[in-house]
Amino acid sequence: MAGRRVVGIHQPEYLPWMGFLNKLANSDAFVLLDNVQFRRNYFQNRNRIRTSDGWTWLTVPVKKAPLECLISEIEIDGSKPWGETHWKNLKQNYSKARHFTEYSEFFGETYLRDWAKLAELNIRIIRFFAESLGIECEIVLASKLHATGTGSGLLLKICEEMDADIYLSGRFGRDYLDEGVFREAGIEVVYQDFHHPEYEQVYQPFVPDLAGVDLLFNCGAEGIKAMRDGWRLTR
Repeated sequence: MAGRRVVGIHQPEYLPWMGFLNKLANSDAFVLLDNVQFRRNYFQNRNRIRTSDGWTWLTVPVKKAPLECLISEIEIDGSKPWGETHWKNLKQNYSKARHFTEYSEFFGETYLRDWAKLAELNIRIIRFFAESLGIECEIVLASKLHATGTGSGLLLKICEEMDADIYLSGRFGRDYLDEGVFREAGIEVVYQDFHHPEYEQVYQPFVPDLAGVDLLFNCGAEGIKAMRDGWRLTR
């Protein structure tokens, strides 16, 4: 794929897991799909972290909104001390991790801020992950583009606007993507086939599929190597 522009697209998740970061690391441009419907009780406002007993959810409380509310419109419920609680949980469970101190200033400051919109919080954290892991990728908000539509049509228009040669889809894209419209536009579709590598965690045994902070606090910038060793593309 040398010399060919790879574009990935995904909703902005909260403390995104390793598979999300892996997809980001293997894209030349990554579009955060903030102008689609918010999915309740999913990873857009929650994720899992490791604890001595296994794992627990960290959930950002959001205000009630219409069922078809866009991610960019979702407001955080500031009446609850969620930031203080999340930061307390991170310190309690990761303070002994090898790289916790390196990143504690960012998270401490982030959780002290008064956030209004969920998307703004998620995007700040995603950009920090990219910078910390040395991921050189252009990150763009879908709401800043001109592309419109739904389903495969929307994804195709985003790819065209981003001058994509290749669209990097998640593994479940096979279930819903209309590959024909991409072929007609001259854009190749490849699917992420991510295999989660094990790494040293604060607690044992290893628990996969956790929030990205688990990778960051335990592995630091070395985590990027684990990601690249744990991925492949199938055609």
